Amino acid sequence: MSKEMVEALDALESEKGIKKEYVIESLEAALVAAYKRNYNQAQNVDVEFDAKKGNIHVYAVKEVVEEVADDRLEISLEDAQKKSRGYEIGDHIKEEVTPKDFGRIAAQTAKQVIMQRVREAERDIIYNEYSQYEHEIIQGTVERSDSRYVYITYGRIETVMPKSDQMPGETYNSRDRIRVYVTKVENATKGPQVFVSRTDPGLVKRLFEQQVPEIYDGTVEIVSIAREAGDRTKIAVKSDNPDVDPVGTCVGPKGARVQAVVDELNGENIDVVPYVDDPVDFIANALNPAEVIAVQFDDDDKKQCIVIVPDYHLSLAIGKKGQNARLAAKLTGYKIDIKPESQVEFVDDNDQDVSLADVESGKIDIEKTRENAANADDAKNPAAEDSNDDSDDDATDTDTTDSTDSEK
Repeated sequence: MSKEMVEALDALESEKGIKKEYVIESLEAALVAAYKRNYNQAQNVDVEFDAKKGNIHVYAVKEVVEEVADDRLEISLEDAQKKSRGYEIGDHIKEEVTPKDFGRIAAQTAKQVIMQRVREAERDIIYNEYSQYEHEIIQGTVERSDSRYVYITYGRIETVMPKSDQMPGETYNSRDRIRVYVTKVENATKGPQVFVSRTDPGLVKRLFEQQVPEIYDGTVEIVSIAREAGDRTKIAVKSDNPDVDPVGTCVGPKGARVQAVVDELNGENIDVVPYVDDPVDFIANALNPAEVIAVQFDDDDKKQCIVIVPDYHLSLAIGKKGQNARLAAKLTGYKIDIKPESQVEFVDDNDQDVSLADVESGKIDIEKTRENAANADDAKNPAAEDSNDDSDDDATDTDTTDSTDSEK
């Protein structure tokens, strides 16, 4: 070793940010490993590296004892005091055992271990640098894609976006600049691995924070988000300041703020609803734009409820393929069963109520339910008209009778 080694360590520290002290520590450990492999005696070996001159010294550390049982590990008190009169039983003494020729194998082993430690140090530096971006938005460049991932470069690292985190209907072409949400940063064996997403609800939250200063400074709080990426998102917001309208603040002047988020998500529909502490009102808000007549909670399961809506709002409350009810359930944290007003009085073990589970499983035909509700309304109106007609006839008869009696 020489001063060139010291200069190389200085260059390594300045170019890659790896502390020289850490590399020296790794180098000493590497030389111990090399010595152990080639000389089979490293139990008591200590290696010291001279950071100024670049010299390396290998020492055998021996314990001072009365009688020596293993001369590789121990030294007698008499021999130790020949070196210095100050040694006593139990002290440790260093004897230099630096081989004159470490050999090609020993040097190669030391090199391999050093390189390994350097790679580990680089991984730690990159991991510490990018772990701060976890749960944040970054903007990267699409590098390539395969059947499993889209690879996006950001700075010195290549992030990956799994298939499940890719937006339906979006295409990712090479050199496209896109914004993604960092879901996880792992310090893997092959180096830091950064996973990103375009479907995570956290992406919507961070986009609103960028567009709405009141969210960023805490005046308006995002309570919960329910999202079906690429189609529709419901977001519940509140504010402790009575002078601030949380929904209007998020929507912005002429809808500018929410539209900016919609544009970033390629037209995904976003419903901003007010959060209230009363679960009845919150569930009603979450089912917007459907009208809610009443909310009844299950006595056995407080997180399950029946929502009663007008017959003509049944399909609106359920939504396309049950989406509105499903998102409302995710947003509020309640299991929601939706019943039309006309069927509430017939609720029993054999009732025909419409539940989210029935819709998702296909047991309930939404289109047929809509037709039935419409037919029920049509059936009610003629009956009412007939009733009115009968009433008019009765009134006419009564008047006639009264008139006849009067003439008599």
